[in-house]
Amino acid sequence: KSSVQTIGEEQIQNPYTELLVLKGHQDIVRFLVQIDDCRFASAGDDGIIFLWNAQTGEKLHELHGHTHKITAIAPFSSSDVTEEETDLIITASADRTVIVWDCTSGRQVQKVSCFHSTVKCLTVLQRLNVWLSGGSDLCVWNRKLDLLCKTTHLTDAGISALVELPKNCVAAAVGKELIIFRLSASNNGSEGWNILEVKRLVDHQDNISSLVSVNDLTFVTGSHIGELIVWDALDWTKQASECNFWDSSVHPDIQPEIKLSQSPHETSVQHLTSDEECVFAAVGKGIYVYNLQMKRVIACQRTAHDSSVLHIEKLPNRQLISCSEDGSVRIWELREKQQLPAEPVPTGFFNMWGFGRANKQASQAAKKMHENTPVYFLELVGDLIGHSSAVQMFLYFGELGLATCSADHLIILWKDGERESSLRSLTLFKKLAQNGDLQLKL
Repeated sequence: KSSVQTIGEEQIQNPYTELLVLKGHQDIVRFLVQIDDCRFASAGDDGIIFLWNAQTGEKLHELHGHTHKITAIAPFSSSDVTEEETDLIITASADRTVIVWDCTSGRQVQKVSCFHSTVKCLTVLQRLNVWLSGGSDLCVWNRKLDLLCKTTHLTDAGISALVELPKNCVAAAVGKELIIFRLSASNNGSEGWNILEVKRLVDHQDNISSLVSVNDLTFVTGSHIGELIVWDALDWTKQASECNFWDSSVHPDIQPEIKLSQSPHETSVQHLTSDEECVFAAVGKGIYVYNLQMKRVIACQRTAHDSSVLHIEKLPNRQLISCSEDGSVRIWELREKQQLPAEPVPTGFFNMWGFGRANKQASQAAKKMHENTPVYFLELVGDLIGHSSAVQMFLYFGELGLATCSADHLIILWKDGERESSLRSLTLFKKLAQNGDLQLKL
């Protein structure tokens, strides 16, 4: 019997009761990227990029130029003094090319084919009006796709993720290492740039799988064996580190699963997202809420889905959305639990994770602190069933709804049924009023 929560047909807090199915892709759709308030792009293994209207589901453009699967995509809104603001997207492919596209016309702006390996990640530094490509080396480009500078060959495995840091720095995940680079403009007045490696952080025991920037002071990394490390974004020192997300002894509220061994993919940190207060981690089949100030997990669902959670986002309210390899998309609400005085409480930061031993005095102090601290839990409030295969990621468009993409080659726009119904009624009334006016004139 699965230990995953179920929810009945009555999903009062789930507004997404209508869906639009968008077809066009011929293979797995892995990426969605928002262009503006009502447009987004989709890309995947067929090498084609589609631009869509999030309100109507209309296909705006079909972009052909890559011959292999898309490996990275990023929006790049440019506002040069001499030009009007243009919405661009950059795509990288396994064909070892990078293309800049104009989202309004759907045309190629520029194409680069000088890469020695596949570009795995793209990051735009809007403040500097440059963008970075990460593969076997790190390259810095301007909007016209002029190569400003690059590192020497780093590793065959290449850079798997990039995150922007303060003071013109970036952090690059290269296997188990986190490499800090600093960008600086040339002093001779030209448009040239320099990129300098300033530090290598080797605290992770396994390959880094996820990176997220919390704010100008903090960023967080996660690895394939379930390590979470909180870093200072200014001096790159380690602020906190935890692992053993999957350890059932850590979370006494949850029914433990009996397993002989733990598969590596069940402990991998697949995705991280954050607000100013917490980091939300997709770890194996579970989702975890880690409070940065308390330096501990305040809520979790160890088996949020039947398979690995691939993407997680925090909504503006107290809700989370997660999607999984099992084809499901689920809505969760973070709620405060009324804690009884007799309820057993985890005793301390390290013990909570089964990581080291706190002494008795520290345990008592920690216990007292926890007794005065609210305890939260994640309640399943919505289940979106529509995809027949792994849901890779999603985009939240506020009142326009939710866009999801999947290995079933489809994109689904999930709509608020009540809102859509009222909009249709309003449109109908306007038409009736117009027809009435026309008849009166006749």
